[in-house]
Amino acid sequence: MPLADGISLTPSISANLLNLQNVSGLADRTDDRLSSGFKVKSASDNALAFFVAQALSGRAAELTQVKESVDQAVSALQAAGDGLDAISGLVDQANSLANAARSTSDPGERAAFAAQFDEVRSQIDSLAADASFGGTNLLSSSSNDLTVALNEDGTSALTIQSVDSTSAGLGLAASNGFASDADIDAALASTTSARSSLRTSAETLGSNSSVLQTRIDFTQNLSNTLEGAAANLTLADLTEEAANRLAVQTQQQLGINSLSLAAQSQQSVLSLFG
Repeated sequence: MPLADGISLTPSISANLLNLQNVSGLADRTDDRLSSGFKVKSASDNALAFFVAQALSGRAAELTQVKESVDQAVSALQAAGDGLDAISGLVDQANSLANAARSTSDPGERAAFAAQFDEVRSQIDSLAADASFGGTNLLSSSSNDLTVALNEDGTSALTIQSVDSTSAGLGLAASNGFASDADIDAALASTTSARSSLRTSAETLGSNSSVLQTRIDFTQNLSNTLEGAAANLTLADLTEEAANRLAVQTQQQLGINSLSLAAQSQQSVLSLFG
């Protein structure tokens, strides 16, 4: 018995089958978006949206690195600020020792106060050396400036000048044993000058810290904006896709019903020739 060369479909059945194929494709696309959360996963989905989103996300990542670097600089400033606070306390102590020496004429007492004064100077030097963060020390000398990049290409930056807050940098000379009133008066004058220098340094560091914190907030907000724009180009609206899935299911059911009616109609016509 010879095989039939092919099966002939009526235009109605062909149209319904084509419609079901299209609806099935839409269902697959909607299911993929619902499961992955993306409407654009590759350049084949939407080349323009894909590459624009990549560029936006790339810049956001670079800005995140800049923010992390600025965060580190703020921490270095905080370490320096803590150091200045501690050094200020020691300078106050040195001033009290010099005043105590000035109030007595006993050489032995003056010598004892002088020894304590020199020990405080030594502790100031130790504090200045220890006030570092991540290898950055803004207090141990005047040649440790910190330059902080504020954007991804380095065209914007802030240079924070270090301040020598050692005893020598503050002008706190050795006591010379407080052997004379002139030695004590010189010590008192140096502590007064040191206090003024420390206040100025603290104000400068505080101002720089405020500038960097403002830049951190700006950079974070800009990064979020870029990420949001990239997401708008590539992420699927799950609520919309769920509604689409329901609509596609309805279309599929209607298509199946139409195909069934078309087949029944064709069968009825054939039965007339039976």
